Amino acid sequence: MMERLAALPALAQRRPALAAIVLGALAACAYPPLHLWPLGMAALAGFVWLIHSADNWKQALWRGWWFGWAHLTLANNWIATAFTHQAQMPEFLGWVAVPLLCIYLAWYPALAALAAHLLARKRPPWAFGIVLAGAWIVTEWLRGWVFTGYPWPPLGLMLLGGWDTPGAAIVLPFMGTYAFSGLTLLLAAALLVNALIRRWAGVLVPLAGIAFAMHAPIRPAIIDSKLRYTLVQPHIPQSEINDPSKFEEQFIRIANLTLPGRDQSRLVLWPESAIPDYIEDGYPRRYYLQMTAGADPVFARERIGRVIGPQSTVLTGVVNLNIGKRADGSPGAVSARNSVAALDGTGAIIAGYDKAHLVPYGEYLPMRPLLEPLGLSRLVAGSIDYLPGPGPRTLELGKQGKAGIQICYEIVFSGHVADRTNRPDYIFNPSNDGWFGWWGPPQHLAQARMRAIEEGLPVLRSTTTGISAVIDASGVVRGTIGMGKADKLEGFVPKAAPPTLFSHWGHTLTLAWAAIMLVLGLALPRVLALARARG
Repeated sequence: MMERLAALPALAQRRPALAAIVLGALAACAYPPLHLWPLGMAALAGFVWLIHSADNWKQALWRGWWFGWAHLTLANNWIATAFTHQAQMPEFLGWVAVPLLCIYLAWYPALAALAAHLLARKRPPWAFGIVLAGAWIVTEWLRGWVFTGYPWPPLGLMLLGGWDTPGAAIVLPFMGTYAFSGLTLLLAAALLVNALIRRWAGVLVPLAGIAFAMHAPIRPAIIDSKLRYTLVQPHIPQSEINDPSKFEEQFIRIANLTLPGRDQSRLVLWPESAIPDYIEDGYPRRYYLQMTAGADPVFARERIGRVIGPQSTVLTGVVNLNIGKRADGSPGAVSARNSVAALDGTGAIIAGYDKAHLVPYGEYLPMRPLLEPLGLSRLVAGSIDYLPGPGPRTLELGKQGKAGIQICYEIVFSGHVADRTNRPDYIFNPSNDGWFGWWGPPQHLAQARMRAIEEGLPVLRSTTTGISAVIDASGVVRGTIGMGKADKLEGFVPKAAPPTLFSHWGHTLTLAWAAIMLVLGLALPRVLALARARG
């Protein structure tokens, strides 16, 4: 490894783009499902060296861009799988869409590399690494919200420990996800410096330390509440989810998993896309004729109540319509909402939540008047767009506690998953991960664990096809259902931890850590030089 790192400057001069692409792809192998984090850390160390050795700002910018493009393209390859589950566009377009998306996403690592070069190009590698880490925090934070944001995946995800321990991510409550990404890059810079100074010992010893930090049996004491839950994964393959001939069979599958225990007081959790029927009143009758529940929303709700039992509350994914005048003047659906409905044992809707972070090209088509004539469409079936909800809110469910809701990939948006004015007891994350192939669901689960740790809140994930899980407030997975299985989890909801520093300050804390790293990286070399001069 030492010889390869030493050869990087020469390789960068001969094939800088190739070096950056290889390092970016290798770093992506550190994420789930591969978990090759030592390889990823070595690649990050090479990335620090590659940017530090740039002769000018253009080299730094483009080396950062090529690294980011390869890194994010491989990490987000699961997006291409979604194109195999729709008939509106050719499947091969998915393998074009991912690298095209990453042409944009790669500018964030590129800007971090450029900022580090402009601020610290004359600093020693260790100081340059600190500045690069601070710049990375800022650009990853920007990637999380600019143009609605797309933070998948954060760099720090590679150092999340195993399911039974938070590992190195135990610092998340004091840093937040994006600052933890900066810390990951900082550790990679330290690995580089040690490798250059101490050769093999400088590599193996830090890696051993990181391995211990990731897997050390450190977990805060989290006890269970008295709130009983039944979490269902019905295994509805994506090929069946929009097939009307399968709707009743799907409901029976969910009902059979839910019925045992219906005499208890419990919280029942069903996934996104669990209910094909419209359960709100007031739609034109033609929409109800498509239902399996006798074209009657009252009957649809009441049979859900009979399934869960009189003392229970169910949180389930539903699609709700917004009715208005269409282009031809007739009443009909003009938009939709991807929602979670809370129903009690009588079938009454007692609360609801509308998804706020919608998926571009999945739930709405940006610039529809321009793109639709070109043959582009949404991946989700239907011709009307979904509209976003107002953002995080807490549903008051009485004896079933206070529920925060995050539908599907909303859970990946650090700092935007809980109502800070009315903190929930837990977060429910229903999802349809059948879109995501085998690469996406493990990453999705890992990011849900990061939200649990940084917010100090348990996260309960019910998915159509897996991976479903119950995660306590320390990030430990208490129970899980793997991909491709129909099953349920039962138990008591873990208690929330006390509010964390991040839950109080959000991304003000993120930017404070970025400022600290930038100041340290710029000031420490001067301070040490002055100390040596006086000594």
